[in-house]
Formats: sequence, C-alpha cells, structure tokens
Amino acid sequence: MPPLIGISTYLEPSASWGVWNLPAALLPSGYHRLVQRAGGLAALLPPDGTAGSAAAVVSRLDGLVVSGGPDVEPVRYGADADPRTGPPARERDAWELALIDAALTSGTPLLGICRGHQLLNVSLGGTLLQHLDDHAGPPGVFDHHEVKPVPGTLLAGILPEPVTVPTFHHQSVARLGEGLIPSAHATDDGTVEAVELPGAEAFVLGVQWHPEAGDDVRVMRALVAAASG
Repeated sequence: MPPLIGISTYLEPSASWGVWNLPAALLPSGYHRLVQRAGGLAALLPPDGTAGSAAAVVSRLDGLVVSGGPDVEPVRYGADADPRTGPPARERDAWELALIDAALTSGTPLLGICRGHQLLNVSLGGTLLQHLDDHAGPPGVFDHHEVKPVPGTLLAGILPEPVTVPTFHHQSVARLGEGLIPSAHATDDGTVEAVELPGAEAFVLGVQWHPEAGDDVRVMRALVAAASG
C-alpha cells in the first residue's frame, strides 16, 4: 500500500467556484499531484483547533507535508511585525505548529515547503528575517534561482548538484532553531534555502522553494520513501 501523506491546507474567508462564494479550506493542486507523482497517497489536513487533534491526525499518517502560504505571525518568534509582513493567519499557525510538534514527537517523516520550512524553524525556537528585497516576483508568479546543497547533508543525498528551483517568498530563516542545520543556500546571496534535523528519529527537512510548482520530484520522492520505511 502506498504511504499516506497528509498536506496542510489554507483556510480562507472567501473562495469562489461555480455559483458559490464561501469560506474554504483549499490547497493548490500542485501539492497533491506531486505527492501522487512521487508514489504517495495524498490527504488534505484543514486546520482543526480541537485539543489533541494534531497528534491524532499525525498518528494516522505515514508522512506529513506542511505547505506554503501566508507569513508566520512574528509573535510566534518573539518579534514585532515589520510593516511589510502580511496579516496573521493565527488558526493556521497554531494548527501547523501542532502538526509539526506531533510529527517530531512521533518520528513521522516531515517536509516543510516555503512557509512550512519557516514554521519548522520557528517551532524549534528559531527566528525569521521578515523581509528580503527582490526575492519575490510579481504577485502570483514564481521566480527561479539556483540553490546549492551543503555537502554531506540529507538534502545533498537527494540533490547532489546545484539546482534551479521555483520560488516565491519575501522572508527567510534568520537564527536557526535548536538542532537544525542549513542544508542548502541560494547561490547568489547565501540565503538559507533548506534546513534539516540531523539525528532525528525520522526524515525532517524544510525547503524554502516550491517543488510542487516544478517538474523535479526528487525531494517529495525522498519523503515518500522515508514514509514507506
């Protein structure tokens, strides 16, 4: 049986389809399609504030993806909000931090993508740089730049060479969370583009870019392989 990979979702006050415009939990289709292309079964995980629900959900999964999305509320890492930081998504922050904690506690393979990469860092006591100039293209358009994996890391075993990746972000990892190491940097300016947790019970990786927006399935395939073990 292919492993079951849960993917966290957005929670939006208004979304449109057909004749409807209603609050919705949603996710760009690139995420579940990438999981499927990598050999996994995809399950969407909308925010659930019920006590203990994150641990209960993760206990039923073989792997977890924390997806991209809005900026993490700066209070989560002890900072005041920069004027360029987006509005908070408090329910989603709480849910995804609980999912990450449950995955780390249970040894469930975990992949953070963009916002998920940043939340992984915050969950372990790290901080974020709230604005980077020239890192996001026009609204709704992915940019591309090269990242260089750090030799000897888990990521370097997946991507042994520099690779051009789809990207859209204006924030980045600043101080690393406890136990995390950088496993890739942007070639042009050295921005931390991936982090991982050596010595963890299971696969734990965060990438700043958006593999679901490209053709390279290797990172997701590595998560699915870890979830199959």
